[in-house]
Amino acid sequence: MKLARYRKKERESYGVLVGSRVVSLPSLAKRFNERLPVRLEEFISLGMKGTEKVEKLLENTKENDIAATSSTLNGVTLLAPVVFPPKIVCLGLNYRDHAAEQKVALPEEPIIFMKPHTTIIGPNENIVKPSFVRQLDYEAELAVVIGRKAKNVPVSEAKSYIFGYTILNDVSARDIQFKDRQWTRGKGFDTFAPTGPCITTANQLRGTSNLSIRTWVNKELRQDSTTKNMVFNVYEIVHQLSRVMTLEPCDIIATGTPAGVGFAMKPQKFLQPSDVVRIEIEKIGVLENTVV
Repeated sequence: MKLARYRKKERESYGVLVGSRVVSLPSLAKRFNERLPVRLEEFISLGMKGTEKVEKLLENTKENDIAATSSTLNGVTLLAPVVFPPKIVCLGLNYRDHAAEQKVALPEEPIIFMKPHTTIIGPNENIVKPSFVRQLDYEAELAVVIGRKAKNVPVSEAKSYIFGYTILNDVSARDIQFKDRQWTRGKGFDTFAPTGPCITTANQLRGTSNLSIRTWVNKELRQDSTTKNMVFNVYEIVHQLSRVMTLEPCDIIATGTPAGVGFAMKPQKFLQPSDVVRIEIEKIGVLENTVV
């Protein structure tokens, strides 16, 4: 399933994408005298129980049920799937091609940092470039959404703790990031974590080891890679992070970016107002945002 949070006429809901429509899951459940949480975050916390319940509902859903409980995608505004995650944990230098373009050694253990939830914006919302930031950059990343509490999870069991996957753009102020020599300020500005357009549930993907990941800036292809270039795969990441901190439902883990970022290009190409950043990850969707 692909799940999306959306707004229609000032009312927020969440649902499953079916063709060019989004089916409101709380409304669909009510139609069958069932109950589902009113918020997507609460649904994620149900884990596989919630996913399995919706799959059974959809098996019994007919065209008239879809028509009565859905809206066209053109008639709604898609929002960031998770707007108040307990944590946003990010990895640095987790792609071999990205490390190579910087001429640095591959990390022996994951390099991690955090972004505040106030960085999150949704599809088609604006990335705000502060006037004093001179080197604004993009980073296309596959993001993991955690489905249940995880601590000291073995690699072999990590898959069962993942609810699904989305896209996150780890927007970065390079001049501040490299000046500070730690990354919180340079990556922590409001609007610096565009996320979406949906969450693809983990059971829909056979694997994440070879998903194409591409970024365009104003229709110029900048990043063109695949998740097979990851140093640590998603299950190893969950294992390693859970040894450090307790992972919670709705935590977002951004798994690193491949080669092609603006600061590594020759000459460097940083984002400017009116630039449009478009990120596409196979089997998840397209995330597009404009810089202002």
